Amino acid sequence: MSSDKMHIGNAAAFAFDRTDVGIPVVESLVSSGKPSALFYETLAERTLAFAQRERLSDPEKGYSPNIAGFVGPVLQRCIESAVPIIGNFGAANPMGAARRLHTLAKEFGISGLRVAVVDGDDLRENIRGLQTKQWGKEKPLDLANTKILSANVYMGSQPIADALGQDPHIVVTGRVTDSALALGPLMHHFDWASDDWDKMAAGVLAGHLLECGAQITGGYYADPGRKNVPGLANVGFPIAEVNEDGSLIISKPNGTGGVVNTRTVKEQILYEVDDPANYLTPDVTLDISEVEVEQVGLDRVRVSGAKGKPAPDNWKVTISVDGGWLGEGEISYAGPNALARARLAAQTIRERVDILGLDCDLRTDLIGTISIHDGDTGQLTRSFSGEPQEVRMRAAANANDEATAALVAREVESLYCAGPAGGGGVRRNTTWRVKTGSVLVPNKDVKPRITMVTEDDI
Repeated sequence: MSSDKMHIGNAAAFAFDRTDVGIPVVESLVSSGKPSALFYETLAERTLAFAQRERLSDPEKGYSPNIAGFVGPVLQRCIESAVPIIGNFGAANPMGAARRLHTLAKEFGISGLRVAVVDGDDLRENIRGLQTKQWGKEKPLDLANTKILSANVYMGSQPIADALGQDPHIVVTGRVTDSALALGPLMHHFDWASDDWDKMAAGVLAGHLLECGAQITGGYYADPGRKNVPGLANVGFPIAEVNEDGSLIISKPNGTGGVVNTRTVKEQILYEVDDPANYLTPDVTLDISEVEVEQVGLDRVRVSGAKGKPAPDNWKVTISVDGGWLGEGEISYAGPNALARARLAAQTIRERVDILGLDCDLRTDLIGTISIHDGDTGQLTRSFSGEPQEVRMRAAANANDEATAALVAREVESLYCAGPAGGGGVRRNTTWRVKTGSVLVPNKDVKPRITMVTEDDI
């Protein structure tokens, strides 16, 4: 390509991230005058299982529920400025996401929208017949008597790069690695070869730095009095200014809150990394052990030195299975003797579960003591010796059936009159749960697909 630099912006780190943050990112990309791309990362580990369940009830659903909220505010500006949007909005239904985007375009009076769909990650139908190995273990995962809700392989950046070669306004994917959402447009723009391992490493690092949104611009970093961050209510989302040689600068839009410094960048470099010298992705094995980080201006940090080795032959698949039901109930106690009343409430719930003969795993927490650090046995909470003025008792039951889980939650509400004095603010909820595990499959068994969807196809 003609330019020796490309700007990549991130505008979401999970499915329910803020929807207004993309506007300043896009304006910054456009004002740079450089070739640019915008990406949204909206697909957490278990999200696909919930999406598959939603699709079973409505074949048109199963994609990112917030897709219109994310894309709507920036769609017109991105199209007129030739800034492609890349997002794993597809979840369990990438084609459904493409159709929703076309509907959204019509709502804004936009015609001629081109959407490229990248899929092939859904392995539910043939995962039992593939040669799988458990993540970190030698023996295969036994799936013989398991109802599989979802099985999606983490694909790499090549199909995204190929899709961008067809000049879409938006690329919608199912499951890909988070970093591929940035590496794909970099490969397309710079024409990087997929076996140029150092370039692949640089692109993966760029995506890794951007994928968690405001984590690198001060959001998750903030710790008042220790790591002060201004303007979190208007925190800016990150931009990577990537050079053809793979070096880059992390920045954020002018006029936004947050901070970009060497500490925020270092924290994100190490985020979710097991072995810094061997960070495995479908595109490359990334070595960040000699990466250099340098502050080069206000909210501008230069990152260089990523090294790459050949990509692994096996790719990660996340499998989700039915995890039963979770019933939760909470009630608050305040004022003198609040802790003792909350403890009595928790004990009462445990006794009620025994009296009713409920088959469930039960946990109670006293929020406001030491519950976050406690285990299921409650040993730390029992030994807590402080005297807080307000305590919230939470009871949570994991059961195979919805009715049992809901009954435990209702028992908490019964404490209004049948429990210790002064309880209030009851909230209860019953939710379906999933369990996830990871296996490895040979990459030769993964067949990515690219489909262009225009308004004529809708």
